[in-house]
Order: sequence, then structure tokens, then C-alpha cells
Amino acid sequence: MSLIKSISGIRGTIGGKTDENLTPLDIVKFTSAFGCWLQHNRGKQNLTLVIGRDARISGQMVSSLVISTLQGLGINVIDLGLSTTPTVEIMVTETHADGGIILTASHNPKQWNALKLLNEKGEFITAENGAEVLKLAAEENFIYADVDHLGTCETRSDAMDIHIARILQLPVVNAEAIRAKHFRIVVDAVNSTGGIAIPKLLETLGCEVIRLYCEPNGQFPHNPEPLKEHLTDICKMVKKEKADLGIVVDPDVDRLAIIDENGEMFGEEYTLVAVADYLLRQKKGFAVSNLSSSRALRDVARKLGSDYAASAVGEVNVVTLMKEKNAVIGGEGNGGVIYPDLHYGRDSLVGTALFLTHLAQQNKTVSELRKTYPSYFMGKKKMELTPEINVDDLLTKVQKEYPNDEVSTADGVKIDFPNNWVHLRKSNTEPIIRIYTEASTQQEADELGDRMIGKIKSLI
Repeated sequence: MSLIKSISGIRGTIGGKTDENLTPLDIVKFTSAFGCWLQHNRGKQNLTLVIGRDARISGQMVSSLVISTLQGLGINVIDLGLSTTPTVEIMVTETHADGGIILTASHNPKQWNALKLLNEKGEFITAENGAEVLKLAAEENFIYADVDHLGTCETRSDAMDIHIARILQLPVVNAEAIRAKHFRIVVDAVNSTGGIAIPKLLETLGCEVIRLYCEPNGQFPHNPEPLKEHLTDICKMVKKEKADLGIVVDPDVDRLAIIDENGEMFGEEYTLVAVADYLLRQKKGFAVSNLSSSRALRDVARKLGSDYAASAVGEVNVVTLMKEKNAVIGGEGNGGVIYPDLHYGRDSLVGTALFLTHLAQQNKTVSELRKTYPSYFMGKKKMELTPEINVDDLLTKVQKEYPNDEVSTADGVKIDFPNNWVHLRKSNTEPIIRIYTEASTQQEADELGDRMIGKIKSLI
């Protein structure tokens, strides 16, 4: 069991000892810290925050504690109840709120929960802001409101409908083209809130929905991270039902994976690639992902006369670079699509609408569409080091070994070779270097990782 206090929020396992797990006392402490920080940052006491949660078993308990704590600080709450991460983000600006808290541990197993913290733009708070919140939490010097100035709580049940309506209003979403196809789609929402949101969107778009694990009861039927090894059930069902495709989302609905009509993975890295392919045909500009995402996005962008930029790993970093480049599209290779004309957050609903528009207009099957993109394979390895080794110095030595190659040090060391790349990142918690590679075959990607481990060993 564990508690992770990070600049982006507080995440931990339910139960156990305080300050070691996500206990009621820890929930109250960190909610209080964020509320007090917002009051100071916004320069007023009478704030409004939007709260929403995924369908985790602990969600109602955590939500009750968070809402009551905020009311105790004199902060008004708009409670969305069961919701999605992108829906909460959109509702912060929709309601002109001062911030928000999303109660979800994303793809972590059911024993986990978390508080994800949003600013008044409905975006994750910055690293600097997060550090300030953690400092306040450590000090535990909170001032609560008196009885005449407690916050109010308003419940809203229309948030998903508002989210979907905003998506359908986007000029790049061609609802009529999608409806004309009458897509038959299997949805695996891992028994969380995607089981409400995704079918609602698809049925609005005239699709026939076959539900698999769409009951929002928090009993995850498989590991909730949408990776190939966890998705055997939907792959079988797509084939059995003769569906056009399958859609998989994680518990808080910010990661989108596609299954083709043959029950094969489209590839989580390729969700963003396909959406970028569609959008950059409409408007040239920048596509942005992080340094550990597939080179396929760069290839597609350049083929369409656009450009590509890579940020450090982390959604906040991707969003910062997207704003700097005024990007048309961005996201992360884990199936996270960020369409800035809607909002700056990973959003499986808008990702679904954009993917289906592209699929309908291309008049291809999902497998045919996938064949139009460059094919890359990724490898992931790690190398454990002794505690006395200075990892930063070691990465600097590695960088100097490749003076004639394209090297980025924005997040560890990434070396772009002509036909493949390797990305080295140090762990923040233990003496480990994580080694990510990509090449045109799985064997080549794995061999590149092994060669890099050999190089590192030679420099120790």
C-alpha cells in the first residue's frame, strides 16, 4: 500500500495508516491545502470548485470527504457525481468556476484513488503550483469558515450532455457522415464512467453500441490500463459480433484505444496519429506529443506539410508546448488525444468523434486505415544502478557519446537516429534508468535497448 504526493495531485491506496495510504485524514488534509492555496491564489475566499469522480468503489466516500472539506473552507461546490476527467475539465470553464478536483486514479487498480487538481482554466495545475500545495499540506495550518460562511453544494446531472453537445458543435466533427455509416461498435469501459459517456456519444452519432463492461460499479473486470494483454475479451467480441470496431477507455476516460474489425489492436500510439492525420488535412500547423511517443506522428505531420514538436513526458508539459506552438493537435502516445479547440486536456470523447469522422470520410475499414500509417514498434527496458551512482552525470556521459546525432535533453536524454530512437529517463524515486526505444521491428527495438544498456555499463 502506498501514498504518492506529487505536484499534480495526491494518489494512494485506500485504507491503512495515515501518511502512508490515502486515508480519510489524508484526503481532508490535501483537499484543505488545495482549497487554501486556491483562495490565496485567486485572492478571494468565496470560491466555486467543480468536483467529479470515476466509478471506483471508494469514489463516493472520497467525494463526500472532499466536498465537506471544501464547504468547511467556505468554498462552494458543483458536484457532477459520476463523470469523466475531460467532462470535469470542460465544466470548470462552462460554470466559470475557480478550479476543480477530479477523483480518479486513472488506470490504476481498484484499490487506488486520487485527487487531480485543476485551475480555473480546467487544466492541471503547474509543477510550481503543485509544489506550493504540497508545502501547505505539510504545514497543516488551515483556517476554516465559521458557521455563517460555509460553502454550498449544487449537484449537476447534465455535464456529460453538455460535453457531448460541445463536441458535436465542432466544425471538424461530421456527425452526418458518421450517422450514414451506421457503425456497429463494441465498447469496453472497464465498468467505470466511460460506460455512461461513450455509449451516449455513440448513440447520438447513430452508432449501434454493444456494451462490454459498461456497468459503472467500479469492479474492474481486467487490469484497467488499455493495453493489448488486458483486452482479450473485447478483441474476441468484436469478431464474434462482426462489429466495425471496438472502443476501449480507461476508468476516467482520458485514454482511447481502438480495436479493428478483425479483433486486432489499432495500436494505442496510433489513436493520436489517426486523429492528427485527419485534422492536419483540414489545417496545417504543429502536432505535439511527448519524447516517448511514436515517431509515426512526426512522419504523418511532415507528410501533410505540417510540423512536429516533442515535449517532456507529462500532460502538463505537452499542453505547455502545444500553447507555445499554437498546435492543431497534441497528446500522448498512450491514447491521450488533446484537441485545443475544445479544451487542453486528454479526451476520449472528442478523440472518438474525430476518429469516426476520419474513418467515415476515408471510407475504409479500421484495418485498412491502419495500413496507411508508418509501422513502428516500441521497446521498454530498465537498468538498475547502485545508489552511489549519479544518474544525471551518467546521462550526460551518454549524451556526449553521440555528437553527430539529434539529441534532446528536455527530459532525460533522447537520441534520434535515422531509423530509430532511444529515450533514457531516470526514475524520481529509485536509482533506475528507464530505456524506451522505437524501430521498424520489435526485434530491432529490443536490440537497440540492449545495446544502450551495454553502452551505459561501459560508462559507469
